[in-house]
Amino acid sequence: MRHLPLLALALATVACKGDKAGDKPAPGTATAARDAAPAARRYDALPRAELNRWAVRENLPLYWVADADGDKAVDPAEVVTLLFYPDAPRWMEGGKFTAAFDDAFDRLVAAARAPAPTGGAPDEQRRRELVAQDLDQGVATLVHSDLSALSAGEQKFVDHMLEVARLIDLLFDRQTGAAALAGQVPDGDRASASLFRRNRGPACVGPATETEPACSAIPGAPRPRVDVYPAALQAQDKFCQALEQRPDHEALLAPFVVVRGEGDALKAVPYTEAYAEQMAPLADELVRAADALDPAAEPALIAYLRAAATAFTTNDWQPADEAWSKMNAENSKWYVRVAPDEVYWEPCAHKAGFHLTFARINQDSLEWQRKLVPVQQEMEAAIAKAAGAPYQARTVTFHLPDFIDIVINAGDDRDPLGATIGQSLPNWGPVANEGRGRTVAMSNLYTDPDSQASRRAQAESLLDAASMRSYGAGAVPGLLSTILHEATHNLGPAAEYKVGGKTDDQVFGGPIASVFEELKSQSGALFLVELLRGKGMISDELAVQSYVDAIVWAFGHISQGMYTGGGDRKAYSQLAAVQIGLLLDAGALRWDDAATAANGADSGAFVIDPAKIVPAVDAMMQLVGGIKARGDKAAAEELLARYVDGKAVPQTIIAERMRRFPKASFVYAVTR
Repeated sequence: MRHLPLLALALATVACKGDKAGDKPAPGTATAARDAAPAARRYDALPRAELNRWAVRENLPLYWVADADGDKAVDPAEVVTLLFYPDAPRWMEGGKFTAAFDDAFDRLVAAARAPAPTGGAPDEQRRRELVAQDLDQGVATLVHSDLSALSAGEQKFVDHMLEVARLIDLLFDRQTGAAALAGQVPDGDRASASLFRRNRGPACVGPATETEPACSAIPGAPRPRVDVYPAALQAQDKFCQALEQRPDHEALLAPFVVVRGEGDALKAVPYTEAYAEQMAPLADELVRAADALDPAAEPALIAYLRAAATAFTTNDWQPADEAWSKMNAENSKWYVRVAPDEVYWEPCAHKAGFHLTFARINQDSLEWQRKLVPVQQEMEAAIAKAAGAPYQARTVTFHLPDFIDIVINAGDDRDPLGATIGQSLPNWGPVANEGRGRTVAMSNLYTDPDSQASRRAQAESLLDAASMRSYGAGAVPGLLSTILHEATHNLGPAAEYKVGGKTDDQVFGGPIASVFEELKSQSGALFLVELLRGKGMISDELAVQSYVDAIVWAFGHISQGMYTGGGDRKAYSQLAAVQIGLLLDAGALRWDDAATAANGADSGAFVIDPAKIVPAVDAMMQLVGGIKARGDKAAAEELLARYVDGKAVPQTIIAERMRRFPKASFVYAVTR
């Protein structure tokens, strides 16, 4: 589910001047002491993991990539400067550390060795302790891109895309309400500044701290008010439901407008009007990015960038979607999506959040596309049959997943903890309705050695040894699951499907609709494995490994809790709880108090019964697909009540074992 390019690491050497034999001072003389070459400084006071942890705490854009020579000391070629921080110092010049690095290193060592602060107001001391705890629940995980071999024109293109990223961040921070609170972070409080930067606002997001009322980057823990609805409206209980019940709800809850006004006098205002100050510069920068590219080499990308620039001035996103849908792994080396798309970021789950995905195409995707394109209609037929009436199979022509290697994520794409590993867009309009959207799998996330080792250890703490033998090494099992998940977004009763003339948002309400669209897609990720195995397109071994990987993936999301600190549904966590609950009820998965976990240390473990997986998954697809096909809100709420809010899934045990390991917090660096 998730190839982190390896850095070329070189050792810094220290050259010592030699003296002529006849001039060499006698040992022990003052002259010898004065002329002796100073000993080279060793930067070994902190292990790699601790240096990177304290760099986050101190809000420093510094990352120790790897101890390439195994000397337990950081060397100049082993560090990078991270993006998306307030400043960008140079840590190395001419193969040596800069004075800026020396200062930063000394600061990190001092912070790591300093005693825990005492004194001051108890409430403020507690707040700072919680901030540190929240930061430590993430582990900085590097996404590094070496773009030094690009042509001069492409380098200019990258410059403009980095500026687009900065502008998208500003726009999204306004949408979320974070920008309005930024000035309230205490001066000199580096950890709180780091939390605000990483979390895209003052709220804590770690599973152990997000429900702590005092955990905030700002004293008093003010709750951000999203900018897409009036602040006074958000102060009311169940304001989302109130909006959904208004006669003008379709206009007010359209994805590309904000709601303005007071009381009953509410109106929909287009994004381009509400955010003209941010969107106009974005349009200009996208045109400059297009101008920097070679028209003969990147005609499809240029067409999309120009169409996107126009959309940022007109609020008409369909022409940009049309241009974007014509891009693929064969006509561009880049993947760019800059638009308002997903809705999970806001409490009502209706408004599209601005984001930028900037990546390079990984050509390995073409092999999977050649495999899956011929059977996409069969996949649609299988899911339609499982879902049942009134849904009927339709002709599908969607693009199967491109593999992309992320360069940077901005706006709604850059999460504090974890990252999107697959996506199907757009969510609305003719391109989505007619199956002409694009699906991608992020192939360079979670593939670094640190992430792989951590995830295996998590799996070994929850599965017994026999089940663990089917846990596959490497990224392929998870990548297959991601591919099928994203493909299923385009199959069966998808977001634009209507039952009784109503969309899923109107039937279920935005938050539950989001949960069930993701649940349907992840159920498809399990359900379609057997179709591919039965046709000989994947091996028996890979099929089982994909099931096990999906179960471990679900454990990870369950461990993050079912609701945000503000009480909003977490779509992936809730779908994961439903899936694990259904597998438990079917006997495909069972909890054995007497079993020993594969790590040999934990008592009690989950046991997978491979023989029961396929029938359990078939039943899951029928149940979930049927709920979406019929628009059965009561059945949806019943499932959520049993598995999300009930005791059918041992959520506490899963959370305790998974949370022993910090969650990946992706950081970004680009070598030019």
